[in-house]
Amino acid sequence: MQGKNQTALCLCPTQNGYTDWVDLNEIANYASEKLQIKTIWFSNDLPLLNAEIIAEKIKQSNAVQIILAGDKPGFFKPLFSRAMRVVGLDPKNVKLVSFSEYGAVNRYHTGLAKALVACAFYNVPFDVAAKQPAKNVNPETLVIGGGIAGIQASLEIADGNQKVYLVERTGTIGGHMAMFDKTFPTLDCAACILTPKMVEIGQHPNIDLMTYCEVIDVSGEPGDYTVKIRQKARRVNLATCIGCGICSEKCPPNVPSEFDTGTGLRKSIYIPFPQAVPNKYLIDADSCTYVKNGKCGVCVKVCPVKDCINLDEKDHEVELKVGNIVVATGFQTFDAKKIERYGYGIYDNVVTSLEFERLVNAAGPTGGNITIRTTDKKGNKIFKGDSEVPKSYAIIHCIGSRDENHHKYCSRVCCMYSLKLAHLVKEKLPDAEVYEYYIDMRAFGKGYEEFYNRINSEGIHIIRGRTAKVLDKKGKLIVRSEDIEADKLIEQEVDMVILAVGLEPREDAKHIAEILGLSSDNEGWFKEYNYANDPVGTYNGGITIAGVCQGPKDIPDTVAQASAAAARVLQSIILGNVGAGLNTISPDVIIEKAKKLSTL
Repeated sequence: MQGKNQTALCLCPTQNGYTDWVDLNEIANYASEKLQIKTIWFSNDLPLLNAEIIAEKIKQSNAVQIILAGDKPGFFKPLFSRAMRVVGLDPKNVKLVSFSEYGAVNRYHTGLAKALVACAFYNVPFDVAAKQPAKNVNPETLVIGGGIAGIQASLEIADGNQKVYLVERTGTIGGHMAMFDKTFPTLDCAACILTPKMVEIGQHPNIDLMTYCEVIDVSGEPGDYTVKIRQKARRVNLATCIGCGICSEKCPPNVPSEFDTGTGLRKSIYIPFPQAVPNKYLIDADSCTYVKNGKCGVCVKVCPVKDCINLDEKDHEVELKVGNIVVATGFQTFDAKKIERYGYGIYDNVVTSLEFERLVNAAGPTGGNITIRTTDKKGNKIFKGDSEVPKSYAIIHCIGSRDENHHKYCSRVCCMYSLKLAHLVKEKLPDAEVYEYYIDMRAFGKGYEEFYNRINSEGIHIIRGRTAKVLDKKGKLIVRSEDIEADKLIEQEVDMVILAVGLEPREDAKHIAEILGLSSDNEGWFKEYNYANDPVGTYNGGITIAGVCQGPKDIPDTVAQASAAAARVLQSIILGNVGAGLNTISPDVIIEKAKKLSTL
């Protein structure tokens, strides 16, 4: 081990401007007092463009080893490596300690950051110092979330001949992918990919499908969790319902359909969509006349199956014992009403990308016909297949993403799905004029650049520049934007504006994190154990994460991560044990263990 006076520590503040980051001053005091590191720098106080000056500082400190610690310290390593060469020292002695790589992203994690610095100082890998004895594991697994991530993970674990409980809060599995018409970049039918997997979930002997359920409490320890689940009252018997639809035909209330994102209506007793699994009816208590005031009951009278509908059914709780939990709770889309200048919720024909997905889908409210929004006799603003067809469209990228006022991060999928929507418009309406307004075209995945080039050759006007505002002028929508390449401001008149909304954590993500003891990053996404080499693990042993609940990603990346989570679960079952998790060990214990290991 290097001598204590031969080590210098350089602390690198966050590059993202977060105000509630780890306390670097506390870490500096710890390094000085406990590790007795005499030379401590803050990168903000150094001339980060001059290797010679850095070299002189290294020479003055008599340091032969430098620890760069903080947010993205790798940015500074080339500079310090050059400086080490200038003074004749080995650049390999520049060590990196990335706090964010291990989830140390706020003041609560300052202790963890200290432990990371100590492990680097003692030359002991953090994962070795933090490792604990494994726990015996119950082979049964809980998967939370029935989107494509939860479906993929459940099927792979179940195909490994292990028991799976798949819990989904809505009346059907499928998630957001079930709402899509096509997938990019291949333009394959989303339902053709997804629905066979959904059917397999419903028929698999090793999977207990629990729809319309919510996890309300998790207790126990890694490998032996006790999970309480609220089974919400469907008020329709899953075992006896034959799905005939007579009840729905006679049900009086019409309410906006969640699956169609409010573009169409459904009844209070309904199947979420025609290919739903389970393909059985349920009752929406919030709109059911009987549940609200004790009147109606038409569905019970017309149902051909005796005692199939019980309008007085109550929620009840179920308790499960599992060894592993896979969290695949997904995302929600950004609420475009928060940016008033785009006119969403003000102008009828300003729609979100997810709403437009339902319009172009053959199973959507218009049968796949793109039409303008109309108002029915009861004042509901909906889309109908026989309404007027828009002739011109503007698709605006980055709504709520890459925005200092909302979400700073890129949602990754918006560029590609916007190009896909433009293609679908031209496919259905070859004479339509389509304008895309983008900041940067982020075609990062396999085949994505080729997809962009293909769409670019289809007669779509792709304009680089931020959009300032959407206005209404005599029934026409006016898009005010900039055209960076032409170096001018422009106004474009269109019939419909499509807002490419970004992805964000679900509104209940914080509550789920509290129940499961998960860490979240500054944006609210669930934090993985290590971004670089353990993107599905968490600080809790036996709990893995998969899909967009961890951060924005496309369908292929989601499926890959779900498969990785399933592999982790099957590995623990085969071994018969699971790691205890970082949450069960204090930073002080990690530091002491690293100190002892360094003397071996």
